[in-house]
Amino acid sequence: MNRTDRLYALVEELRAVAPRPRSARWLAGRFEVSVRTVERDISALQQSGVPVYAETGRTGGYCLDKARTLPPVNLTPGEAVAMALALRSLRGTPFQVTAGAALRKLVAAMQGDDAAAAHDLAGRIHLLGDPGAAPPVPRIVADALSTRRVLRIGYGDRAGAATLREIEPLGYVGTATHWYLVGWCRLRGAVRAFRTDRITSVSATAEVPEIRSLRTEDLDIPYGTVRRLSLI
Repeated sequence: MNRTDRLYALVEELRAVAPRPRSARWLAGRFEVSVRTVERDISALQQSGVPVYAETGRTGGYCLDKARTLPPVNLTPGEAVAMALALRSLRGTPFQVTAGAALRKLVAAMQGDDAAAAHDLAGRIHLLGDPGAAPPVPRIVADALSTRRVLRIGYGDRAGAATLREIEPLGYVGTATHWYLVGWCRLRGAVRAFRTDRITSVSATAEVPEIRSLRTEDLDIPYGTVRRLSLI
């Protein structure tokens, strides 16, 4: 068991028996680690804000304040990323730090594979400035990275020329006024960014393409700095 999984399991073990304590020696035997490792893990949990406290005495040990912790959270990766994006609106406010701490707690409470998928999804979303009010994004486009299907789209460029394309979705870029779907365009044989309000039609095919990485050089935008969305 790796440390991240063990920390999660420690919290759930203490939650299951709360308000009764578990001794460090008992926890060490349960997770097949040393007492010193348990003490370091408990310290890490306390520093991250988990309400674990020690009870002294012969029958003492570590206790969890069950009323102040979340049970396992069944957030989907998309929901976690949506929260990370929404919380960016709090930048520069007195609530910026606490909002970030709240998000980290939620992500830490997710199932391991869902949390990994959320981090991967967030890594495919890039921001050029702070996104503001933008035209609505079609649902199929909004779900493109989660469903991982090749999309068939009708697209009008800035000159009004219309083309039909098949694209492999790779990520998103958000600006103050628009969202772009970044994908491998089979018509052009290259990575392209499609402004979502210029997508005139869209349908998802049954094809699941091979996974392509979205490289930094694919997002080399000359008039601004692109930043990846982060869940931490």
